[in-house]
Amino acid sequence: MNALSRTPVLFLLLAIAAGLASPARAQSAVTDGRKLAFDRGKGNCLTCHVIAGGDLPGTIGPELKDIKARYPDRNELAAIIFDETKRNPQTMMPPFGRNRILTEQEISAIVDFLQTL
Repeated sequence: MNALSRTPVLFLLLAIAAGLASPARAQSAVTDGRKLAFDRGKGNCLTCHVIAGGDLPGTIGPELKDIKARYPDRNELAAIIFDETKRNPQTMMPPFGRNRILTEQEISAIVDFLQTL
């Protein structure tokens, strides 16, 4: 079997792999992120922020809307959630990652959700 005859198999495997990173998986991350953001014992974003669809929001932090436009670099947004004190030492926002309140995977899911706002 030469390389040319293996090409269709390679394309098939790549197509299957691409299917694993499907919109359904992305939607699952957004759903998980929303749950974490609204969870009063975990992300607890509603304590300080107004978020569409959230109950009893706080007003200490800015309203979380137009996030993708405000933070087009998802890594910047993840860094803010991980430890905003690095960027703003006077912040009231807890360093969720540094203090191990949220895992990196949970922060990533919250970023996925926030980018839909």
